[in-house]
Amino acid sequence: MAILHSPIKLQPSSKLITLFFLISSSLCTAYFLASVFLLRTFPRPHLSSTNPPSLLSLHQIVFGIAADKNSWPNRKDYLKIWWKPRLMRGCVFLDELPEYENPQNHDASSLPAVYVSGDTSRFRYTYRGGYRSAIRIARVVLETIAVGHSNVRWYVFGDDDTFFFPENLVKTLSKYDDDLWYYIGSNSETSDQNRVFGYEMGFGGAGFAISQSLAKILRKVFDSCIERYPHLYGSDSRIQSCLTELGVKLTHEQGFHQVDLKGNIFGLLASHPLTPLVSLHNLDHIEPIFPNMTIKESLQHLFEAVEVDSQRIVQQSVCYDRWFSWTISVSWGYAVQIHERHVFLQDAISVQRTFMPWKRELRVEPGSFAMNTREIHEDPCRRPIVFYFDRASSNWNGLIESNYKKAFVNCSYGPNSARRLEEVRVLSRKLDLDYKQLQAPRRQCCDVLPSNGGEGLDIAIRDCKEEELIHMH
Repeated sequence: MAILHSPIKLQPSSKLITLFFLISSSLCTAYFLASVFLLRTFPRPHLSSTNPPSLLSLHQIVFGIAADKNSWPNRKDYLKIWWKPRLMRGCVFLDELPEYENPQNHDASSLPAVYVSGDTSRFRYTYRGGYRSAIRIARVVLETIAVGHSNVRWYVFGDDDTFFFPENLVKTLSKYDDDLWYYIGSNSETSDQNRVFGYEMGFGGAGFAISQSLAKILRKVFDSCIERYPHLYGSDSRIQSCLTELGVKLTHEQGFHQVDLKGNIFGLLASHPLTPLVSLHNLDHIEPIFPNMTIKESLQHLFEAVEVDSQRIVQQSVCYDRWFSWTISVSWGYAVQIHERHVFLQDAISVQRTFMPWKRELRVEPGSFAMNTREIHEDPCRRPIVFYFDRASSNWNGLIESNYKKAFVNCSYGPNSARRLEEVRVLSRKLDLDYKQLQAPRRQCCDVLPSNGGEGLDIAIRDCKEEELIHMH
């Protein structure tokens, strides 16, 4: 017999269900309101965009240069080479003015404005054997921002012997959105320096860039931050530590060069990474980059090529000559090398070890440098023949011709040897990389042009075809 359930006994269950529903609804509503509150309280993270940032101009970058009264009189000649007074803005900060220097009378037509740094005596410095000036130089970041330039998108910092390539700096920074927090630079070429100071620190001599959005925040917290780091050696370590506290990491750009090297940096420049050359440093500690010149003269000479095609400077193209089985490497605006044999591309683009580490007492080993290097042959007559940049010009239809003259080497050679050549002529078009090409760079190809023989060789640089390989024939 079926048992009938009384409808009166269902009433308590219905009330419980209704109560549960009301409580759940209330919790959901509270959760929703709390979520809305939290979203309004905390800023939404910036999302990267696939669209290129708006066009960046040189005038929207402000430079902060660290110097001192002893170095400035000589090193300001380096700045005069690359500084563009009508297009650029910046400050040079000294510990004190040299006797003859007056900020009202200095050469404003060819140099940035000169300032005297603020007093840093209140900050502790405990690194034994270091220099207290590291605190003053670190605060150049703060003092440059505090000057209050208008319409700034990037702040770029360096030393008075940091040699910048302004148009290439603009091109490099144009990849990034200055509304986001960016700290952009590079570390040392010497592994030992990176081990000591860190692979995630932007070395100050190479120069580094901070986006305007990050600079605004850094200015507010910087002095309170560096009080926690009296034990650090340098200025760049303090800056990196404060940026790390803000949760910002270094964005590596290989075009910035600390040049923690001694001697001849030919190998570094002749096999430059596939990115615009942005800076060089430690100019007083390297040999002139062109033979029979002073370092200042050699930089002025390099800048002659920069003025013709800035983005292409020291960009490497490699081509193979079918007839003579030569491998030809063109580091545009700097040097052409001809190997009198076929060389695999990977070997042709690796850096020749023409230099020594920053600390000369270190043994040179395969791991001494933070890049792939290869030894140069001990016999000069077994090395590639080098032709150094001589001149460059552009004609009415945009074709650029650059010429390279042979460096003197007293080696015997036969009639088919590349040593009979006296000059190499390179034809190209001005390099103007767009946003996508900067994001995904590709090496350009080159061809050896037909020749009537004699003492000259003609080469043309061009875009590689879609499926073209650069290889030995």
